[in-house]
Amino acid sequence: MTKENVIKNNAEKACPVSDKCGACRYTEISYEEQLKSKQRMSERLFSKFCKVEPIIGMDDPFHYRNKVHHVFSRDKAGNVITGSYEEKSHRLVEIPTCLIEDESSQKIIKTVAKLCKSFKILIYNEKSGYGLLRHVLVRRGFTTGEVMVVLVLTSPILPGKNNFVKALLKEHPEITTIVINVNDKDTTMVLGPVNKPIYGPGFIKDKLLNCTFRISPSSFYQINPVQTEKLYKTALEFADLTGTETVIDAYCGIGTIGLSAAYKCENVIGVELNGDAVGDAIINAKENRISNARFFKGDAGEFMDKMASDGASADVVFMDPPRSGSTEKFMDSVLRLKPSRVVYVSCDPDTLKRDLEYFTKKGMHVKRIRPVDMFPMTEKCETVALVVPVLEKRRVCNGETFI
Repeated sequence: MTKENVIKNNAEKACPVSDKCGACRYTEISYEEQLKSKQRMSERLFSKFCKVEPIIGMDDPFHYRNKVHHVFSRDKAGNVITGSYEEKSHRLVEIPTCLIEDESSQKIIKTVAKLCKSFKILIYNEKSGYGLLRHVLVRRGFTTGEVMVVLVLTSPILPGKNNFVKALLKEHPEITTIVINVNDKDTTMVLGPVNKPIYGPGFIKDKLLNCTFRISPSSFYQINPVQTEKLYKTALEFADLTGTETVIDAYCGIGTIGLSAAYKCENVIGVELNGDAVGDAIINAKENRISNARFFKGDAGEFMDKMASDGASADVVFMDPPRSGSTEKFMDSVLRLKPSRVVYVSCDPDTLKRDLEYFTKKGMHVKRIRPVDMFPMTEKCETVALVVPVLEKRRVCNGETFI
């Protein structure tokens, strides 16, 4: 393990603010023990459905986050500080360095904090509602090296914009685009609805499984690109595509799973509520010269209900819902299409267990489950499950019935 010497006999914390931040609960535990713990957790939750396959871990479980978000504030002395909110509160925990965030992105955020003083940029105060800069979000394409910096402001106007951009690029020439995101509401949401590029195209690109993906500020893109390839390879393995299937990519985002599957099936239909993500998915299909994938903005459940009402069906459904999991209404819409395989990609084992129980009550069978460690140093784990119809056909031989 490249950095395990930072933890000596589990007595020395690898992160000095882990108790306050709450993001990384496993920094005191060796990575080998982390994987064993997550495997046990998966077996406890899912062994009732089928045998749980071995967890897929990382070779180097540090600095894997390609998306780094810091809140900006000031300390009692008036100095600009950055970090994350303390768990279940809005008290800022200053984070000087982080074991899981991309290192170059952390340096960029520190530079922005330094420039705030010289450019006299007012830091937003939650209590008074006064100030300009609320958050900074950095996204980096690990394969392409492209870097996007998103400045979340309460106004679309950044004083001294041109000189600020020039100063930031001087320190970090690797930055390929800078975007102002306007969030002037009293909200816990990080990003507002308006994005205004002030340098570069307003998006970055990255590669997964030989596909190139365009990523906008608000588009969903998995935070761990190394493990994402393993995750999607598992999903495609479970789908067992032969080239003739109609595939639904529900909660499709920018089309990462659907476009990765397009080379192995007849056609892909992706559905997503986020309009910006759908726009990226359509562009991604064109740029990858994929002609058998279509993407639609809308509620995936309602979309599939309409497909079923129109007499359509699907062979495979990929579903990658948010942490809250799916809904019974959505899963009913999946079943109406009568797919031979449902590949469920989940970022929350508890909601996955709940949803698998619903599928089994509706006549489905969980055939395979494999955990993938997308979030080292945390208690979180991604899981891929294969759900298939229970075989109801029976044959009679010499007076006996066989299933």
